[in-house]
Amino acid sequence: MATLSNSTNIFWQDCQIGRAERQKLLNQKGCVVWITGLSGSGKSTLACSLSRELYSRGKLSYVLDGDNLRHGLNKDLGFKAEERTENIRRTGEVAKLFADAGLICVASLISPYRRDRDTCRSMLPDANFIEVFMNMPLELCESRDPKGLYKLARAGKIKGFTGIDDPYEPPLNCEIEIKQDGGLCPTPTVMAGQVVTYLEKEGFLEH
Repeated sequence: MATLSNSTNIFWQDCQIGRAERQKLLNQKGCVVWITGLSGSGKSTLACSLSRELYSRGKLSYVLDGDNLRHGLNKDLGFKAEERTENIRRTGEVAKLFADAGLICVASLISPYRRDRDTCRSMLPDANFIEVFMNMPLELCESRDPKGLYKLARAGKIKGFTGIDDPYEPPLNCEIEIKQDGGLCPTPTVMAGQVVTYLEKEGFLEH
């Protein structure tokens, strides 16, 4: 990412219609729900279920899925540490814009490094960044292996795969933790309900 440099001679342009006006129009408060966890932990499942639940309540959200972003915005990035960092930085900047527009932005990415997630948190007022940790054991995620990536990583065909030969740093102070209960995984509806309950309690679903 050494080719990136800071722009100079630029100035911030304010408009008469701001975040408060957009939130009033939508009758909700913009925020970022950042879902992090290992591949196969259920991040995308939760993101889509949460989006459906919010839609059913008349609330506007948008899902930023890590794989989908790599088809466009982040298609030039690989999986080296510095490229992962840039991947998360770009996603965080886009998520910030969605939140400023008054939407509930649901970002679903492995985002393995704590520092990178904390950088995204620092882009918003702290209360507007809701970190959701999909705390599922590696053994479960590997047994699911929906994309066949763990099998490839174990065979040495994928290098730097999170949880196998690249670390995942779990959150230290996440707002929401989703994990097994008695050895059973919560259903998508239950997981989404847990997040919606938090959003309701914190006043994001009204203005």
